Amino acid sequence: MVSQLRNHIIQISLGLGILGVSGSAATLCVNPSGTGGCSATIGVAVTAAAPNNTVTVAKGTYHEDVVITKPLSLLGAGSQNTVIDATGLSNGVNIDGHNHPGLSHVSVSGFTVQNANFEGILLTDSSFITIDNNHVTGNNKRLSFPGGVPTCPGLPSYFVTFQGFDCGEGIHLSGVDHSTVANNLVENNAGGILVSDDTGSSHDNLISANTVQNNPFDCGITIASHLIMFGPQRPLRGIYHNTIVGNISSANGLTTGEGAGIGLFAAAPGAQNWGNVVVGNTATGNALPGVAMHSHSPLQNLNDNLIAGNQISGNGPDGDPGTTVPTGIDVFADEAAGAAPITGTVITQNIFKGEGIDLAVATSGGITVRFNSFFDYVGIVNLGTGAVDATLNWWKCSGGPSANGCSTVAGLGVRTTPWLTNPF
Repeated sequence: MVSQLRNHIIQISLGLGILGVSGSAATLCVNPSGTGGCSATIGVAVTAAAPNNTVTVAKGTYHEDVVITKPLSLLGAGSQNTVIDATGLSNGVNIDGHNHPGLSHVSVSGFTVQNANFEGILLTDSSFITIDNNHVTGNNKRLSFPGGVPTCPGLPSYFVTFQGFDCGEGIHLSGVDHSTVANNLVENNAGGILVSDDTGSSHDNLISANTVQNNPFDCGITIASHLIMFGPQRPLRGIYHNTIVGNISSANGLTTGEGAGIGLFAAAPGAQNWGNVVVGNTATGNALPGVAMHSHSPLQNLNDNLIAGNQISGNGPDGDPGTTVPTGIDVFADEAAGAAPITGTVITQNIFKGEGIDLAVATSGGITVRFNSFFDYVGIVNLGTGAVDATLNWWKCSGGPSANGCSTVAGLGVRTTPWLTNPF
């Protein structure tokens, strides 16, 4: 798994290197008055730009849905004063590879993107995209609750089935690979950052150093496979080899009680969400666990994911595995509904504080739990029938699990000896 993480970062770095290469690229400019040879709107400049050009945008507020269909760099003067206000429009920025196959090498940086009906920034079916240093806020305006049921009228047909309850969240990647979403502030949308496979597989992406907070209806960062397959499973489909590193995810989902800090989910039969890395994040005060893994239906693959080095505190319970107290991480396979056991999960070097249960496991597939620091009363509860290899963890004190003053274990099949006598 460590080599996997290294390879992901190398691949993303190569992608960024390619992005920076251009031959005789020109620069076009935008300012609100359209003076000095500049366009008055971003859309006009983007349309006029040749592939690999750069469009620079001066400070100001631009009422637009900017659709990008070619490789280019779109650079604002800073998110503090360069605003794409999409009030009444579908998106603030739409990197539209779905209708323009082969789209790649787009960069969007330095904007506030706000008030879109659906996603603030949408990426579909594209490669080597960089979204960095933006403030994405107040989007998903079409979300409504007729009869108490969340719905988002007007979404494109390829998103209706799975995004109707959140309007696609603040930043949405679907069918995207080898791309980076980094150093963005994503707040006050329905949900934060979503990686899905509604339009195609999403893989080898880097979600890094974002602050995702106060998104009231859904998770901070959601990695969700919506792939539907009833036949033999094919490799390299769905969501895989994504790295979620160094993000802060806090106070998400509090209005509905439905938001994890970081969620890895498999929804429909045949969904594939595997081989991802969640490392070095901080997840605090979310409505669901800091990291939640859910598999619900037959033929799904939620295997071989690594959860490492995260700081997890003060999150909420999760009714799917059946926890009723604040929970740090949970791994849940709904085997009663036909979901396959979750296998290959490694949970290591995480620090848990301020939870009722640090780790809840509900799968017959077994799980490896090493070098974590449990500081709460219940370190691990095994709600399933699988073995939990929980050796070499710190249990709040040197006496090990269930010693006076130490964290405890609940359920059967949890192996804890030997344990650490000092935090890792």
